[in-house]
Amino acid sequence: MGSSKDYLEYVLEQLSLLDDISYRAMMGEYIIYYRGKIIGGIYDDRFLVKPVKSAKEIMPDAEMELPYEGAKEMLLVDDVENREFLEKLLKAMHEELPAPKKRRK
Repeated sequence: MGSSKDYLEYVLEQLSLLDDISYRAMMGEYIIYYRGKIIGGIYDDRFLVKPVKSAKEIMPDAEMELPYEGAKEMLLVDDVENREFLEKLLKAMHEELPAPKKRRK
């Protein structure tokens, strides 16, 4: 189905308390980065994040959903309206996520 640019812009606005948020379009969906690390993405107009320990602790009742067929399950962020919650979630996740891999040239 793909995600709408409007939903992407809404989520980016909700993440505006954080600096260094970026995204990359990929096959009709959007990968979301925080300070250079992939934290999740927008899939079918849903904000999904990687199921790392900190995210599971902050969102213990979050549903696990597939971003697309054949992918690993991710956590659904259903409190997208709460900017302070999103700030806390992404900061906690950033500490736990691995550094991006260096690309070969």
